Amino acid sequence: MKVNQTERWLRLIFGFAVLLFAGIIYAWSLLNRPFALSLAEGGEFGWSPAQLSLNYTITIVCFCLGGFAGGMLSGKISARARVLAAAVLLFFGFFFTSRLAPGSGAALLYVTYGVMSGLGIGFAYTTIIGLTSAWFPDKKGLCSGVLLMGFGLTSLVIGSAADAMMNSALGWRTTYLILAAAIGAILAAAAFIVRAPREGTVFPLPVKKSGKQPDAGRDYSAGEMIRTGAFWLVFAEVALVAAIGSAAIALAKNILGEFEVRSPAAIIGVISILNGVGRLASGALFDRAGVRRTQFVISAVTIAAPVVVVVGILAKSAFAGIAGLALCYFSYGFAPTISSVFTSSFFGAKGFTRNFGIMNLILVPAPFAATLSGAIYQRTQSFLIPFLILTGVAAASLFVNLAIKKPQSEGGRPS
Repeated sequence: MKVNQTERWLRLIFGFAVLLFAGIIYAWSLLNRPFALSLAEGGEFGWSPAQLSLNYTITIVCFCLGGFAGGMLSGKISARARVLAAAVLLFFGFFFTSRLAPGSGAALLYVTYGVMSGLGIGFAYTTIIGLTSAWFPDKKGLCSGVLLMGFGLTSLVIGSAADAMMNSALGWRTTYLILAAAIGAILAAAAFIVRAPREGTVFPLPVKKSGKQPDAGRDYSAGEMIRTGAFWLVFAEVALVAAIGSAAIALAKNILGEFEVRSPAAIIGVISILNGVGRLASGALFDRAGVRRTQFVISAVTIAAPVVVVVGILAKSAFAGIAGLALCYFSYGFAPTISSVFTSSFFGAKGFTRNFGIMNLILVPAPFAATLSGAIYQRTQSFLIPFLILTGVAAASLFVNLAIKKPQSEGGRPS
């Protein structure tokens, strides 16, 4: 049976909408405001930047672990059950966070927001992407880019709305309750709507273009995948690329404070668009230009991002600082698209959800860059040293990129 084109595009739009809510993980620099206010400023908690960065790190790690668990359970537990589990975890994660008592230790935040919400997002992420991508075997990069753009635009859409609500008469506790209900509801609905195409569905053949990446010659099991050099090189490259964006996203509000800009929340909302644009642009570029050319573009932007921030700090230029942060957000958008495209193109479509869950563990090391950057800033009261280190990390990612080859069983380089 030939695929219904209208149906598959509607499913892509719905997947985009679901991940737009699930991407709340990237709005932390806006949602942490009630926890960052010092007691002298009337805050209820007064936690330090390092403590709040650690929460972001825990959330990202649990997000990766949730994605891994969801992938491993893909053949044992139904997709509906996995997405419903995500809805429950996210609902109660935000609900319990809204109930934190004044003066509570940060450990409670780590459990409610970091562990519960992080695991829930991971379950939803790999399941929604896996099921929706199955409808687009001919447009892998574009599909991944659209879905991941939704995940990356949350700061602008949901995060900005939440920031406005927290600044209104509603207050932060009611805002967290609203987020709990909204995210829980849309994921619960997704559990009954999102599904893979029926067996035997016929899809259009990919358009053959010069430079387009080749498909994997066969489907790899999880064990086979992790025994290839390609897997570990991609793992290393994406971890390095993601480290830069992860640090910038977690500390964006503090960095803008160094430049004494007005309305930092509005600026973060605007530049967060580039996180989503980076996902869509890299996905489309993978389809159009091929893996090798796209990887060089990604390396160039990744290196430029922290360099421009360093220039802004040295020149005390708010314009350069904001431009550098924008590039950091943009380059961070490349990381999940690289993971998705390499998983499907190098290791096959049959076990995509499982293999993508494993590949998603790439992001586990990345948030530690945010924690380390926050600790260095707290000690030096400057972001110069952290971003000089991140510049070295970006340069290292280029050399890893040069070493990536197609799995040896298929031979050759990607196009």
